[in-house]
Amino acid sequence: MQRPFDLKRLLRPQSIAVIGGNSALNVLLQCQRMAYDGQLWPIHPTREAMAGLNVYRSVADLPAAPDACFLGVNRQLTPRLVTELAAKDAGGVICYASGFREADAEGERLEAELQAAATIPVIGPNCYGLINYIDGVALWPDQHGGQRLAAQQKGVAILAQSSNLAINLTMQQRGLPIAYVLTAGNQMQIGLSDLALAVLDDPRVTALGLHIEGFDSIEGFEALACKARFLQKPVVVLKVGKSSQAQQATLTHTASLAGSHAAASAFLKRLGFGQVDSIAGFLETLKLLHVHSSLNAYSLSSLSCSGGEASLIADAALPHKVYFPSLTAEQKAPIEAVLGSKVTVNNPLDYQTYVWGDEANMAKAFTNLLKLGFGLSLLVLDFPHPERCEHDDWLVALRALETAVQVTKQKAALVASLPENLPEVYVERLNYQGIAALSGFEEAIKAAEIAADIGAYWQQTSAAALLAVSSVKAPKQVLDEAQAKALLAKAKVPIPRGQVVKTVAEALAAAEQFTYPLVLKALGIAHKTEQAAVRLNLRNDAELRTAFTELEQLGTGLYLEQMVQGGAAELLVGFNRDDCFGLVMTLGLGGIWVELLRDSQTLLLPSSAAEINQALLALKGAALLQGYRGKPLADLAAAVAAILNIQSFVIQHAASLQELDINPLIVCAQGQGAYAADALLSMAMQEV
Repeated sequence: MQRPFDLKRLLRPQSIAVIGGNSALNVLLQCQRMAYDGQLWPIHPTREAMAGLNVYRSVADLPAAPDACFLGVNRQLTPRLVTELAAKDAGGVICYASGFREADAEGERLEAELQAAATIPVIGPNCYGLINYIDGVALWPDQHGGQRLAAQQKGVAILAQSSNLAINLTMQQRGLPIAYVLTAGNQMQIGLSDLALAVLDDPRVTALGLHIEGFDSIEGFEALACKARFLQKPVVVLKVGKSSQAQQATLTHTASLAGSHAAASAFLKRLGFGQVDSIAGFLETLKLLHVHSSLNAYSLSSLSCSGGEASLIADAALPHKVYFPSLTAEQKAPIEAVLGSKVTVNNPLDYQTYVWGDEANMAKAFTNLLKLGFGLSLLVLDFPHPERCEHDDWLVALRALETAVQVTKQKAALVASLPENLPEVYVERLNYQGIAALSGFEEAIKAAEIAADIGAYWQQTSAAALLAVSSVKAPKQVLDEAQAKALLAKAKVPIPRGQVVKTVAEALAAAEQFTYPLVLKALGIAHKTEQAAVRLNLRNDAELRTAFTELEQLGTGLYLEQMVQGGAAELLVGFNRDDCFGLVMTLGLGGIWVELLRDSQTLLLPSSAAEINQALLALKGAALLQGYRGKPLADLAAAVAAILNIQSFVIQHAASLQELDINPLIVCAQGQGAYAADALLSMAMQEV
């Protein structure tokens, strides 16, 4: 992909040319409806006027080089016109036509021709376009639900790989101020990360929302993360592809690379981007990030005049890192003094209705809670039906919150349980006062967690650049356990003492050098447990003889090994190649549990000791590492050290390693180490 291009003229044009029929006409009409005050130049071979404007016959006839051009012609004409626009020194082109590489062989040929012609920025082809709501630019051939922002108003930028989703997002009625909406199309030349980097530079953009089907460039997204961090502008991602059906559906779109969902999620976490899995969560998180950017703590407080609401908001927080800290007697006292003895003061706080409608006392109570200092304070408030009810008493509560925020300077949000109970006019009002207004308890809690995650991430050292790994084309060879462990031992991975034995006599001789109990395994069998190819806990020569006789015909040889004693937990440590992200690490409970419980964490390479430790403690079965029900504490430090050495081995052999599966890594009691008890390794044949 050719990089970089300056996209300022295209995103904030002073002049716009449109070429084509009805789609080009719609662009003119949309620009006029948003009061675009730059030059509009329609080009058409036969029409005399379009949208009340005089028409030019060709690109050459234009009075000057256009900053932006919407190209709404068929795929056959597109490459030639891009060549003409490049010769005119246009600032950039939106290629609307479809039927390129996503269609057929002829489309591939035409896209190659278009690529050769694209010496200026080209977004698309197969691209709906972009809307700049700040400057009234609508390079957009259809309706949209947004409106031009007021002078000095800021907003979020939304980038989507699905044009229809982008249209739907413009139709939101949740009060989210949108500065830009951009679609990427085929990403032939300008990818999603390029567009994101360009709009992030605009000081009028507060936060970034990305709908991602595939990553155009790993390096581009890493650069985006660096810039977002530097500018303190948060990024939230709606990433599709979790289900097998979604992964198949993305193949019909035009993304260039679509990594596995787990690896993609690990990559986004590594970049410090928030992640949501619903459109409602996407919009509500953007609303919070627009107002507050990030949060400096995971602590929350909540105010409501209903015990039911207090319980629901508390329950919504249970699966998340955000929490409602209990209040001390000293903290409760000033709140109790305002609310009276009949109100039990807790967090979340049900302030009941004794002060409902009493603005002065409501403001005092709210102020006394907020000044205790939380990452975010919430006021639960659903407004009545706008056509059948009065809002006066609810506005008292809203003004009390505004007063409390003005006095304490704390971060706050109003939360309605239902989106229809939060009119846009109140969202906009609160936005201007630095208060977020959110819909949905679960969405609000998730948004708060993401904002706190981003705040914590910005305080940490940036993650290392992703390990660059090329694809392996040579045929692979699966090593047996003895071969794999010999290589791992050289990388200082802790391995139980063991050796290959060819006869019973050789096994008995080796046993004299080892210490019972021992383990005997058949080599050349990937899943030994399923094929009864392993004998554990052999305690004497007689048991070893019997085991040898039972196993000698199963595989390609036998491997005798010291049995690890004092195991407190078993882990799986796996590495495989991902087409998009290179080598990917999977950590989980050992044995069959990782598959049975679907309990695993995915990391990308290289990962630090802190990241590995955090991933292990994030497992659902992490309690097994921490002395569950009286069991000894596992040697977590030794497990992390072993995993780091395994990672070093993988990185050393990154050019040829296909897959490595250590299952189990037996973690002994604290201070007694961790050992790779089994290993499955496949590598390109030339290195073996």
